[in-house]
Amino acid sequence: MNEGTLYLLILGALALSLLAQVLVNSRFERYRKVPDASGLTGGEVARRLLDDAGLRNVRIERVSGRLTDHYDPQAKVLRLSPETMDGANVAALGVAAHETGHALQDADAYAPLQLRTACVRTAGIGSQAAWPLFLAGLIFNFRPLVLIGIALYAAMVVFTLVTLPVELNASHRALTLLENGGYLTSDEMPGARSVLSAAALTYVASALMAVLQLLRLIAIAGNRA
Repeated sequence: MNEGTLYLLILGALALSLLAQVLVNSRFERYRKVPDASGLTGGEVARRLLDDAGLRNVRIERVSGRLTDHYDPQAKVLRLSPETMDGANVAALGVAAHETGHALQDADAYAPLQLRTACVRTAGIGSQAAWPLFLAGLIFNFRPLVLIGIALYAAMVVFTLVTLPVELNASHRALTLLENGGYLTSDEMPGARSVLSAAALTYVASALMAVLQLLRLIAIAGNRA
C-alpha cells in the first residue's frame, strides 16, 4: 500500500468516525423523546435485568456527563448518566440494557471482555507513550525507540479490535433482554436497535482508524530504515 492511499484511507476513517458520532447523538436525541410503554426508567430496567440474572451484587451508580454510561468489571458497578438513569424512554432503556449486557458478559466470563480488561493498562500506556517514543526514535535516529513506540501502539490496536466483539455482543444481549422481558414493544424495538447500531459504528470507526495509524507508523519506520 503506497503512502498516498494510506492517507486517503485514514481520511476516510476519520470521516466515518465523525459520521458515527453525529449518528449516535442524533439518534439518542430522537429516541430520548419517545417514551417507553412500560413507563420504567433506564435505571429501573437495569436493576431488574441484573436481579433477574442473579447479579444483585452489581451496584448501579450515577455518573456525571452525557452518554458516559459504562460498566466497571473491577468494581462490579454499572454507572449510568443522568439521562439514562432517569430517562423513561426508548434511548435510555437501550443504553441501560447495553451496559447491563457487559455485566452479564463479566458474570459469564466472556473471553473477549476478559481479554479487553487484561489489556486496559497496556493500552493506556500505549495511547500516551507510543507517539512520543516513536517520534523521539526518529529524531535521534534510535531505532529501538521507534520499534518500542510501534509495539506500544500495536497493543492499543489490539485493545481496540477486542472491543468490537465485546460491544456488539453487549448490544445483541441488550436487544434480546428488552424484547424477551417485554420492556419494549415491537414498535419500540427498532428505535433501541437504531441507537445501539449507531454506537457500534463508532467502535468500528475507531478500530479502522487504529489499524490504519499502525500501518502508517510501520510505513514511516520502513522509509527511515
